[in-house]
Amino acid sequence: MKKIILASASPRRRELLANVGVIFQVCPGNSEERITKEIPEEIVEELSLQKAMAVASKFDMEDGTVILGADTIVSFDGKILGKPRNEEEAVNTLMMLQGNTHQVYTGVTVMEQKENSSWKTLTFAECTDVSFYPVSEEEIRAYVATGEPMDKAGSYGIQGAFGAYVRGIRGDYTNVVGLPVGRLFYEAKEHGIELRG
Repeated sequence: MKKIILASASPRRRELLANVGVIFQVCPGNSEERITKEIPEEIVEELSLQKAMAVASKFDMEDGTVILGADTIVSFDGKILGKPRNEEEAVNTLMMLQGNTHQVYTGVTVMEQKENSSWKTLTFAECTDVSFYPVSEEEIRAYVATGEPMDKAGSYGIQGAFGAYVRGIRGDYTNVVGLPVGRLFYEAKEHGIELRG
């Protein structure tokens, strides 16, 4: 059976992969992120590649082993919004996003070990627009107090309580959760990489 490794500790990515029938192991890369790019698509591609390569360099892999690395960022008005450092930053981020449309970018890297110990590598980025209804500061502070936004890019999870304020999305919902599953399977198939079994 093909060995598939998810190079991410994200419970949301684990759930998305499990939901589509992928059997995998979790092994976060835990490498120090080094950003050399400025365009959101290129930043997430760079970070997803770093995560996958960190895992690839840790172990002697069997032929056919597949490593999945992913990274998600939120961008609004040209500004990159990562995970909040504290509650006040989360409040400020959500005050900025409420009533507006922002972009969620996820970069994905798929690496497959070949017979000659080389890696076949595929990297891409997906973008989804997310629009929020107007939200009061009181509602935002109540949400932040739950602790839910503290480990999420853009300070919210669309699949959590803040989903109540989403006016609409244009693009892939699973991309906003953290892994564009449909695009992942399409790209893998196009490049001859099997993700099931």
